[in-house]
Amino acid sequence: MAGMIQRSFDSPEEVRPFEEGSGQLELINLDGAPVGRATFQPGWQWSKHVKPIAGTDSCQAAHMGYFISGRMKIAMDDGEEAEFGPGDLMVCPPGHDAWIVGDETCVVIDWQGFSDYAKRS
Repeated sequence: MAGMIQRSFDSPEEVRPFEEGSGQLELINLDGAPVGRATFQPGWQWSKHVKPIAGTDSCQAAHMGYFISGRMKIAMDDGEEAEFGPGDLMVCPPGHDAWIVGDETCVVIDWQGFSDYAKRS
């Protein structure tokens, strides 16, 4: 049996800033996959602040995340929309845009989808 693992988002192994200082992704790398804490500032929108980094028309990452603070609206390419906030678990397939609702910073812990998210070449 493997021993316990302790890591902290206060000293992540990698930090990926979003465009225009609109937030950042902090990654902790585990054997299975990275776990990320994303901080999105008010006014952040994927199509404005990550699309230039990703180079795709919509976010092509699948996400499974837990919302700690703030609110985010997600619009799928097919038109389906949902809003998430503190305490919500979100499972979101590829093919979406997202933006922050209101004036509170949004913090999300994500166990899926952040390995290449906002990764610059």
